[in-house]
Amino acid sequence: MLLRSVSFVLLLLCSAPGQDPTPYPTPRSKKGLQVQMVDDALALGIAHAAVNVDLGALADADGGDDAAAVEHDGRTFWFRTAPLHALDAQVAPLARAGVLVIAILLAIQTHEPARDRLVVHGGCKGKAPNGIAAFATDTADGRAWLTAASAMLAARYSGDAPHGRIWNWIVGNEVNSHWWWYHRGRADLADVVAAYATAVRCVHRGVRSHSRHGRVFVSLEHHWNGRYAAGDERQAAPGRALLDAFAARVRQDGDFDWHVAFHPYPEDLFECRFWRDRSAPDRDDAARVTFRNLPVLLRHLARPELQWQGAPRRVILSEQGFHCADGEHGERDQAAAFALAWALAQREPGIDAFVLHRHVDHAHEGGLRLGLWTRQPDSVCTPRQRRRMAEVFAACDTDAWPACAAFALPVVGCDDLRTWRPVDAPAAAVPAAAPR
Repeated sequence: MLLRSVSFVLLLLCSAPGQDPTPYPTPRSKKGLQVQMVDDALALGIAHAAVNVDLGALADADGGDDAAAVEHDGRTFWFRTAPLHALDAQVAPLARAGVLVIAILLAIQTHEPARDRLVVHGGCKGKAPNGIAAFATDTADGRAWLTAASAMLAARYSGDAPHGRIWNWIVGNEVNSHWWWYHRGRADLADVVAAYATAVRCVHRGVRSHSRHGRVFVSLEHHWNGRYAAGDERQAAPGRALLDAFAARVRQDGDFDWHVAFHPYPEDLFECRFWRDRSAPDRDDAARVTFRNLPVLLRHLARPELQWQGAPRRVILSEQGFHCADGEHGERDQAAAFALAWALAQREPGIDAFVLHRHVDHAHEGGLRLGLWTRQPDSVCTPRQRRRMAEVFAACDTDAWPACAAFALPVVGCDDLRTWRPVDAPAAAVPAAAPR
């Protein structure tokens, strides 16, 4: 009982009323990473770090022994403290080092009915394909809980709190391929958009209650005018269609400052040489947006109906990586892909961050080897040794960059990465790559 009382007091102190007015900082670089090893990430010179926040793990339906109470909008909500302390341990050292932290808010199923009713959309029956559900915006309790959870987190990670600071809040994951990454069952685009717009609004309201300039983002994967071909129209949607419908729905109910977290993976996740992508021409009718045709996304966001107060929404590239293939040129091609992608992202002033996925290869990613580090055999993600891409990643925003990246020029076929341009061939069908 003593533990519960102490946690209760600590959490209330972190959730004191007041909106932190600190302006959004100017990042020193666009370089970011989904961090596994903090010391190594800081040695690599990151300016941005993405961390997953499992809201299912935080939820507590009835105030158990490891739960703390928060008052929000006249109601009491309970949150488990152990996951909060674990998140503190991730965020604090990064924030102390001046890294801008990005929280990816996920409704991960617990399979405990009382908790899942607070977090998971009722349309998610059984087990979601990857365990990630849509938020429970279909009930008043679910909407209230999501708003309160966002407010609690924003209070805990704003201002000068010892837990560190989170500036960016991504709502869900790859919502245009919702069946796999934001599961709410089979649903038409209009229903997906209506529920997602409500979730983003709840998070925005919660964040704004404690942070005047924290940013809230929608999440899209690389399919643009086409949808992920493994699903039908009630399982996936083109990213452009979802984005336009989302913007229209939000305007209908009262616009606010949402932004875009995009994942421009290559068209085939097992082929890192995205400059060969055939479904990503630099045209507005492109099937996908990858690093090969990033301007397509930025041009679309410049359309007046998508702007916020006369300016385009901000973009972070919050998840993308490059597979290291077998063979003598695997590491070279992976490193060259990062080098060219970095140069292309640098060209776009509307892009604030480039967050690489992954830090270390992971055994449960379908055979993909995306890491800056290899993993130990028979492990899930225990680091073994750095790849060549890590050297390029470390140098990309330093004076060592030109010499370090020179090897990539003949690989990608240009004399200067800064001036590389795609040479578009007629669009052709390609095998569908699994969305992330």
